[in-house]
Amino acid sequence: MTTVPTRPPVDDAAPAAPAPRMSHREVLEALSGILLGMFVSILATSVVSSSLPRIITDLGGSQSAFTWVVTATLLTTTVSTPLWGKLADLVDRKLLIQVALVVSVVSAALAGLAHSTSMLIGMRALQGIGAGGLTALGTVLIADIISPRERGRYMGLMGAVMGVGMVGGPLIGGVITDTAGWRWNFFIGLPFAVAAIVVLQRTLRLPAVARRTVRIDWAGAVLLSAGVTLLLLWVTFAGSSFDRASWPSAAMLGGAVALLVVTVLVERRAAEPIIPLGLFRNRTVVLAVVASVAVGVALFGTQVFLSQYMQLARGRTPTESGLLTVPMVVGMLLSSTLSGRAISVTGRYKRFMVAGAVLLVAGLGLMGTIDETTSFVVVGAYLLVTGVGVGMLMQNLVLAAQNTLPLRDVGAGTATVAFFRTLGGTIGVSALGALLSSRVGTLTADGLAGIGVDPGALGPTGSGASSLPDLATLPGPVRTVVEHAFGVGVAELFLVGAPVALLALVAVLLLREVPLGDRSNLDRLLDEQDAPATA
Repeated sequence: MTTVPTRPPVDDAAPAAPAPRMSHREVLEALSGILLGMFVSILATSVVSSSLPRIITDLGGSQSAFTWVVTATLLTTTVSTPLWGKLADLVDRKLLIQVALVVSVVSAALAGLAHSTSMLIGMRALQGIGAGGLTALGTVLIADIISPRERGRYMGLMGAVMGVGMVGGPLIGGVITDTAGWRWNFFIGLPFAVAAIVVLQRTLRLPAVARRTVRIDWAGAVLLSAGVTLLLLWVTFAGSSFDRASWPSAAMLGGAVALLVVTVLVERRAAEPIIPLGLFRNRTVVLAVVASVAVGVALFGTQVFLSQYMQLARGRTPTESGLLTVPMVVGMLLSSTLSGRAISVTGRYKRFMVAGAVLLVAGLGLMGTIDETTSFVVVGAYLLVTGVGVGMLMQNLVLAAQNTLPLRDVGAGTATVAFFRTLGGTIGVSALGALLSSRVGTLTADGLAGIGVDPGALGPTGSGASSLPDLATLPGPVRTVVEHAFGVGVAELFLVGAPVALLALVAVLLLREVPLGDRSNLDRLLDEQDAPATA
């Protein structure tokens, strides 16, 4: 482990001078920079979602490449989030979020220069490291300056930023792809990132906190990253590249389990563990983690493939694909805003989380009934239900966990919940991507045989080894077969996600509601600093 001094050495007997508390205006100014940083993170990811099928097709990639462009980002976001969260408890959070912004946008720009799916996957993996920082640090900084009880007052702003990023990203990406080419999608975030860095530098003023010299648990970080990566590689390739009951499968799965067991042993002895195991003695944190894993699998693991449904099952352009997913984002925006305000007024959050979990299960179940002929009005209604459920559930899980954490563990605890949510999403994307590849390949082969076309003449269309089909180049009957394969295949992914979402509902029902605190983390910290001076 490497020793990292976080502040100049100070005399423990001489406490730091109390810093002034932030006014409402200063909170809004600081929040503007934080939200702008979150917007950059959302935009960098969402801007390519509607154009990814076109990107993979142009680069000659396969269904496996499509999955890994998404999985690589989620994987590095997953493994880096706990490290960013732990660093947030130890060093300057303002500097950290600016570093995360730089990493995120520079890697996105490099992705725009990619001429192969391998380079694209690599740059998206690097982008995930920055996204992990923005995911962890944005939420921690908001907790620093806004109390749990008052956070609902600002849900409108937070929801608006998320809504603009998630709605505007696919729309902007689709328009850019259809007019100027998909490469320009990756450069759109640069001016916003520069603006975020400037605004954060000017408005975010956190008090200097005297801390002792600390140790960063690099051994734990490496072991955790290696174990999670190996597990995800097994999830992706078992059953397609090799049999699940084979020595490569046993070696990968056994190696992943062994690495994760060693990680737990190292974390138990580490002075500053990446994921403090003491967090799991907190009932609320444990249930929030379980629910977050289920939400990640159900949400990310199915939402990622919506663009394939819209473009490969319904023949829509990237721009139209972005427009057709707007109902889900509108549902998230409205439900997060309205439920946030209600939580701020009442101080009660569990009822909204239970309702959100029920709606998430219902929405995913309804989406499992669609095919390539379903009315877009019906699809939009189902997406709206799913979005409302997500909006009432996802961020409130973090709120519930933060509300029960001591100051010293807020960063690590917040990052842990986000880590498991992203881990669930990464596993979901990997597993469901492999399932979709296999299912589409089977449906396509059967459909082609049914119309008297030799599947071998067109190559293994839809399989993980072949390129994604370009519908415009296919004969009419063959196009119908491919559209049916993707329509049914993607719908089945939602059916798989629905029972997983039930785990989130069970976890939320078991949550013990704790009254929301009325002190921000910054106020609590300043109170602790004031205490020795007044003792």
